[in-house]
Amino acid sequence: MTSATHARGGTRALTLVFLAAIIEGFDLQAAGVAAPKLVPAFGLVPDQMGLFFSAATFGLVFGALGGGVIADRWGRRTGLALSLAVFGLFSIGTAFAGTFEHLVLMRFLTGVGLGGALPNLIAIAAESVSPERRGRAVAFMYAGVPLGGALASLVAMVGLHDDWRSIFVVGGILPLLLIVPLLAWMAPFRVTRTAKGSARRRDVLLGSGALAQTLLLWTAFFFGLVVVYLLLNWLPQILVSLGFTRGTASLVQIVFNIGGSLGAILGGRFLDSRRPALSAALCFGGLMLAIALLAMVPAGNVAAALVTGAFVGATLIGVQALLYGIAPQCYPLEVRGVGVGLAVSVGRFGSIAGPLFAGWLLASGMGPQQLLYALLPIAALCGATTVALIISRDKVPSAIRA
Repeated sequence: MTSATHARGGTRALTLVFLAAIIEGFDLQAAGVAAPKLVPAFGLVPDQMGLFFSAATFGLVFGALGGGVIADRWGRRTGLALSLAVFGLFSIGTAFAGTFEHLVLMRFLTGVGLGGALPNLIAIAAESVSPERRGRAVAFMYAGVPLGGALASLVAMVGLHDDWRSIFVVGGILPLLLIVPLLAWMAPFRVTRTAKGSARRRDVLLGSGALAQTLLLWTAFFFGLVVVYLLLNWLPQILVSLGFTRGTASLVQIVFNIGGSLGAILGGRFLDSRRPALSAALCFGGLMLAIALLAMVPAGNVAAALVTGAFVGATLIGVQALLYGIAPQCYPLEVRGVGVGLAVSVGRFGSIAGPLFAGWLLASGMGPQQLLYALLPIAALCGATTVALIISRDKVPSAIRA
């Protein structure tokens, strides 16, 4: 295969996983978009809505583990196509749910498919380019997720759907439509397996030489997603508590996601820079500044809220993209899917803990500004762990990370 042919194949692969990431971001926020009309349709109380929202998150934990295993055993393309089929079909199934129990089950299974897609998306993006460009390739792919979220928020804001069912139908049809182009245009990413695959996987992930790096990666993912999902779930309520209207909060959510897409691309470029550890430290410093500025936005100042929301989105999703970019570089090819899948699964526990942590603090009497300030040490801990991880990664021979 010539270098030009390889480059074209890599471009096609990146384009396809970018589109898949947009669809993933759309489906991840579909439940929030549907909620205002879903509640009266089923007569749901807050506890039931909480269970409905968390069902997909729990599905993501199991899906990420399964998706990583499939990626390493049967190839990235197969794993991604299967994941698209799963969350597409069960998203459509959600639209036809007739009972609350059916609704929760469909959303859980949709989450399994969504979780299975992410390790494959990360692995394909990383392996479609040369090693020195992997950070920006993964970040480019991940930029599609907040774009999909912005699209879902736009649907919610302008009311393009007539009822709660249509958003899940659209979210189910889109991934199914992508499967044929994926299988037709993306070259298979084959993984060479050895007879001692299980032992090899254990040694590379949790052996004495790799345990510290794996634990650093898991810690960074966990605390990173605590911050990400706390803000994703509570940002509108925080803004309303600060004195803004719900319409303004929805608009801030959109610019938050658009800023996140731009920040994701910048995060990948920082990871591929000559001094990635310093760049990562600056990124996390920017995130902490953005969170502090959000806490100080004057009530009623819409322009300041929009600018700050975009800044928060850019820095928050930027550091998350940086983490997703470094994850596949921590492991060799034959265990990369499982390694990334485990990190994503551990991170999902952070996505569960973040919103619960915010709810507990607010219920205890803490105001929205104090809640935002409480995020600063968590962001600092995630930043310190990420910098240590990058330094640890740079000590690994490049041949192992190929």
